[in-house]
Amino acid sequence: MSLIPSFFGNRRSSIFDPFPSDVWDPFRDISLPSSFAGETSSFVNARVDWKETPEAHVFKADLPGIKKEEVKVEVEDDRVLQIRGERNVEKEDKSDTWHRVERSSGQFMRRFRLPENAKMDQIKAAMENGVLTITIPKEEAKKTDVRAIQISG
Repeated sequence: MSLIPSFFGNRRSSIFDPFPSDVWDPFRDISLPSSFAGETSSFVNARVDWKETPEAHVFKADLPGIKKEEVKVEVEDDRVLQIRGERNVEKEDKSDTWHRVERSSGQFMRRFRLPENAKMDQIKAAMENGVLTITIPKEEAKKTDVRAIQISG
């Protein structure tokens, strides 16, 4: 059932759709592998910010309690940035009495399709205070040369 009234026709109105389909979509064709299909942990959706500066694309992922050795940053299919890892369940001791368990555990993965201006061979990643920062420099916009063509005749 659509939440958009039918008087807009079959087309979604841009008033209700802040991301119309004719705009570049970095998440197009990205899906989780089948191994994550049954995952119920909310940690699977690790929070990631992506900002673009004049010089670079910068990703910041909140990964509290995760060591840098437990995180993998990879690029696949030339332009898909993949961040993945796993938070292990804390070991239970028979003498411990748990009153509440709210922190999630399990595998996580985020994937992002990068734009054409990303310099894929200069990606840098750093982890500090539970925040993973990935910096991908941008290529300079190519300047187009304009030259006049003589018209014969």
